[in-house]
Amino acid sequence: MRAVILSALLHICIVGFLALAMLNCADWQGIADFLHLPNPVTCAKPIQLAGPVIEATLVGPVGAPPPRHSKRAQPANPPPQQRELPKPELPKPAPVKVLPPPPQHPDIKDQEKIADLAQQQAEQQKAQEEKEKQRMAELTREQEADRILKQLAQIKAQREAAEKQIKLAQQRAQQLADLKNTPELPDANDTVPPAKQAMTGQNGQDTSAYQAALQNAITPNWLRPDNIADGTVCPVEIIQIPGGQVISAKVLPTCHMDEAGRHSVEAAVLRSSPLPYKGFEKEFQRDILFNFTVTSSQ
Repeated sequence: MRAVILSALLHICIVGFLALAMLNCADWQGIADFLHLPNPVTCAKPIQLAGPVIEATLVGPVGAPPPRHSKRAQPANPPPQQRELPKPELPKPAPVKVLPPPPQHPDIKDQEKIADLAQQQAEQQKAQEEKEKQRMAELTREQEADRILKQLAQIKAQREAAEKQIKLAQQRAQQLADLKNTPELPDANDTVPPAKQAMTGQNGQDTSAYQAALQNAITPNWLRPDNIADGTVCPVEIIQIPGGQVISAKVLPTCHMDEAGRHSVEAAVLRSSPLPYKGFEKEFQRDILFNFTVTSSQ
């Protein structure tokens, strides 16, 4: 309760100070004189001159009434005439199309036509959507078929590569076996004495057919290495006995093959024994020089 009273007194004091602050100098002086209190504020007094009061009437332009407006009167310095600018023309608004009012009694036949047209449009749209779905399904099937074909081609290529590696390994194994089973030349020389000179089997006769027969007989028994190009010629000295039995086969140094290729040609000649003999008795020679040629069909 005491706090409420003190708060109220404080507000009353604040309001009183604000009211006193709003008073001017004359009001402060009147209140101080009324309460017989010393005036802390000294107001400035107006200047008073001694003598009687003088009354005067103003004359001249200042005191004269304004002149009446006259049509003939013109200002001494007329203002310059201002040129009126043309007003911009505003664009005309576009005419508004007014739709005719709907009929008060619509025709039933017109409503049926509109319904039929709407139904036809809906059916056409549905048919178009079905065609689009069918086209997308066919495209998906084609893409799937292409993917399967690519996979099959890849599998085929891998299989062919594996078969090629297997064939190459078989060729190498067969060449090693042929090298082991090849009879040595000294033993063959002990059985058949060597000829004085390697013969081509010609002796003035045409041996092209005999050479072709030898090529056709040796080629199927040759296991071709992968590093030998088509058209390579490898001369082979062959020693045989009547009937075509091969005693020995020796590749000459002029053969353009590596060591494995030379051994493969020698092994092919030995596997082809007996060589063609019947029908070629006149062309037969015990020691012949045969040019083995690599073809693309091998």
